[in-house]
Amino acid sequence: MARLTYFKRFYCGGMLINDRYVLTAAHCVKGFMWFMIKVTFGEHNRCNSTTRPETRFVLRAISHKFTLSTFDNDIALLRLNERVPITDAIKPICLPSIKDNLYVGVQALAAGWGSLTEEGKVSCTLQEVEVPVMSNQECRKTKYTASMISDNMLCAGYPQTGAKDSCQGDSGGPLITERKFDKRYELIGVVSWGNGCARPGYPGVYTRVTNYLDWIRENTQDACYCTE
Repeated sequence: MARLTYFKRFYCGGMLINDRYVLTAAHCVKGFMWFMIKVTFGEHNRCNSTTRPETRFVLRAISHKFTLSTFDNDIALLRLNERVPITDAIKPICLPSIKDNLYVGVQALAAGWGSLTEEGKVSCTLQEVEVPVMSNQECRKTKYTASMISDNMLCAGYPQTGAKDSCQGDSGGPLITERKFDKRYELIGVVSWGNGCARPGYPGVYTRVTNYLDWIRENTQDACYCTE
C-alpha cells in the first residue's frame, strides 16, 4: 500500500507492484505535476511521524488512454526515482495470473486512508473494508446508467444497503482478493469512482486490472517482479 502526497498533502493511494513502479488511478495523476508527487511506503498511521517510512519521488507517470468524462481506463503507472527495498513491511502485491477471471461473487478488500463518512475527514490510520464483487450486468442494473459501467470497470459493494464502500481519498488504492491456490493476495481493482460513499444503489466502481496486464508488463520491463 502506498500513500501519495502532492505538495505535502495526502490525496490518493497506490500499490507497489514491483521494486520500481506504483500502480494508481489515472485521475490521481492527470493534470498534476507528477514530479511534485511523493510516494510513501510501509506506513500504517500517516499522522504519527515517529517512524521513518520509505519515501520516493515520481520520475514519470504513464497513464492509459484515460477519459475524464467517463473515467474509462482510470489506471496509471508511476515510475519511482529509486528502487524500493522489499522488506517485511513493504512487499509488492501480486498481479492476477488469469486474464479472463471476472471475480464475480468473490469477497474483496479495499484499503486506504480515505474518509470514513461521505463528508468526513480523511483517516490517520489505514482502513480496510470487505466488499463482494458484482457482475457488470448486475452493476448496470443499479442506479448507475448502463453506459456508465464499461467493460474496463469492476463494481463491488452492497447495492441494496450501501453500508460499506471506499470513499474520498481512497482513489488509486487497491481492491485485492485472496487466491485459493497459494493464499496470497492479488490485485483485481483500482479505486476509481462512485456516487457518494456507501449509498444504496451505488456500489463502488474500480478499474478492472485484468484488462491491463499486458500494458502493465510492457511499461515496467525495467523492474524486478519478485516471485518469492
